[in-house]
Amino acid sequence: MRNESASVIVKLPHKTVRRRQSFLMNTITQDMKYRHSLVSFSLKYGVSKASRKYNRSRSYIYFWLKRYDGSIDSLACQSKRPHSHPNQHSAEEIKLIKDMRRRSPNLGLVEFWFRLINRGYSRHIVSLYRVLKRMELIQKPQKNHIYQNLILK
Repeated sequence: MRNESASVIVKLPHKTVRRRQSFLMNTITQDMKYRHSLVSFSLKYGVSKASRKYNRSRSYIYFWLKRYDGSIDSLACQSKRPHSHPNQHSAEEIKLIKDMRRRSPNLGLVEFWFRLINRGYSRHIVSLYRVLKRMELIQKPQKNHIYQNLILK
């Protein structure tokens, strides 16, 4: 048995704090500050030294160097969404699709596409399917429930 009174608790004078290094920072400005320090270090000492110090690939540093114009705002993440969609369906095509679907809602996709082509539609059948799906004009096939009532013995 241990004697409880004989044990001694030693308290260290300093507090050990473990920091978890993560590439993703809390806010956008922190990311930009990090990239700014990375870019300024690489401009001063070279890309290879910066890649060793910051543990980033040289291609990553070259990517941000290419964007850097002297201001920290140039190091912000830019949106990757497309700003235009030149090949999207025109308003006339969508109106034609809606009108035809309203007049004949039970037509199959191929027959419906063929009738649209006869009226001036020039897109591929897959594009038509995507538009119909997006506008919720396609009826889902009815499920066959014959096996639902069977009881296995």
